[in-house]
Amino acid sequence: MKKQAQLYTRILTVLRELHKQHPTFNIGRHISTALDEYGDLWNVSDKEFLHALNKYKIEQDLVTYQATDEELKKIIEDGLHLSKMFAEEEEEEEY
Repeated sequence: MKKQAQLYTRILTVLRELHKQHPTFNIGRHISTALDEYGDLWNVSDKEFLHALNKYKIEQDLVTYQATDEELKKIIEDGLHLSKMFAEEEEEEEY
């Protein structure tokens, strides 16, 4: 029974975190999207429910990630020097 209570608490924690990150989304949207592939939820265990929520949360984190100015500068700088990077790779492959 203790393990079941821990799963329940962890589910609520993830839902709270999702609410903090996306306050305009209602709880139904989070649950519906996270468990979309399960179809009938009657037999979904708490462990599976938690796994689906965590997976959904990670996906949301990736979608909403915003790069820092330094990261953007590095990406642009690397993009400007792609031909040089490819030339160096070709030289390495020749050896």
